[in-house]
Amino acid sequence: MTIQLLVTNDAMVVQGDPLVDWIDLDAIKNFNEPGSGSVTLPALPEVMAQLQPGNRLTVIRDGAIWMTGPMEVPTDYSWSVDGDPGPGQVKVNFSDDLATIAGYITWPEPALTWAGQHGATWRKWDATNSETIIRTLVNENCGPGAISARRIPNLVLDAVAGVGTNTAEKSRFEPVLDVCRRTALSGGAIGFRVQQVGTQLKFGCYAPADKSATARFSDGLGNLRSVAFKQSAPGLTHALVAGTELEGNTIRTYVEVPNTGAAAAWWRVERYLDGGADNDTKGELTAAGTAEVADGAAPIELSTVTVDTDDLKAGRDFDLGDKVAVALPHGLQVTDIVRSIHLQASPETGESVTTLVGSPDATNDPQMVQLIRTLSRRLGRLETR
Repeated sequence: MTIQLLVTNDAMVVQGDPLVDWIDLDAIKNFNEPGSGSVTLPALPEVMAQLQPGNRLTVIRDGAIWMTGPMEVPTDYSWSVDGDPGPGQVKVNFSDDLATIAGYITWPEPALTWAGQHGATWRKWDATNSETIIRTLVNENCGPGAISARRIPNLVLDAVAGVGTNTAEKSRFEPVLDVCRRTALSGGAIGFRVQQVGTQLKFGCYAPADKSATARFSDGLGNLRSVAFKQSAPGLTHALVAGTELEGNTIRTYVEVPNTGAAAAWWRVERYLDGGADNDTKGELTAAGTAEVADGAAPIELSTVTVDTDDLKAGRDFDLGDKVAVALPHGLQVTDIVRSIHLQASPETGESVTTLVGSPDATNDPQMVQLIRTLSRRLGRLETR
């Protein structure tokens, strides 16, 4: 295990010596979601001097950046007379750079100031490549194409990856990343991320790879330490999407978006959805139903504790969004998407890497937390109508 911790300012200039003598590190990367982490350090003067508001933490594992982003809680300090003698400890909470984008909402007219917005306006795309939509959303709301007050420093667009399929989208006053995730689901299940390259933060899209033939975990291969597997019935197999009900108009557009495979394997589960458009001429109702069906797919939750080997290493041989294979002890092999990768390390015990594999609903969060998040997303969409 080789882990290096660096503190930089918002221009990515290193602020001092690497942070040494750290006590423990916890960092989790998420697919199409902000990552987060924490590190506990001795509260030495040279350490505290670097933990300033606006600074960033970079975690380097075996020579490659594992996670980098702003410090959300740079100083959570504690000391006790009953503890070990010394300066005390400080815990730093940090996130990756998707968390910064998560602080923005979609403006219907992003080239105008907030006071210049028109209430009846929507930002719309008809039959447009999903990568193009996602890149445009970020660029015009917080990237180099945004008005100056909304630009995230050093954020640029990475090269076009040429991924995704056509979809339709419309939005106003929604969290930018919520719309990006919805578009990624309905437009080819692509991924998006921010990568630090030199002094630039490059936002781009990518197509997750099917690595199930080479990225395999099993007890026999020596890279699987524990596994918990759960498969549940789908929360939705048929999205019944309705167009906007116009006053005085008795004709309303209805679109059904099915997941016939899930319905055949399990049973039919219907859900009504307000599609947010008058009709499906531009594909908006179909796109809304496609994203809803993908989000309600039969959840496969596969939480594994793995160890790196010379042949297979997280971040090098597989990463977020890639499809991997896990051989369960009773003979079943499961293949699905890597949703998160969790690095935990300490100098005494070494490191462990935990991967969460499964469908979009797969999560380690309690069911009540999942429910609240789902309701918040739906209420947020209703409020923007």
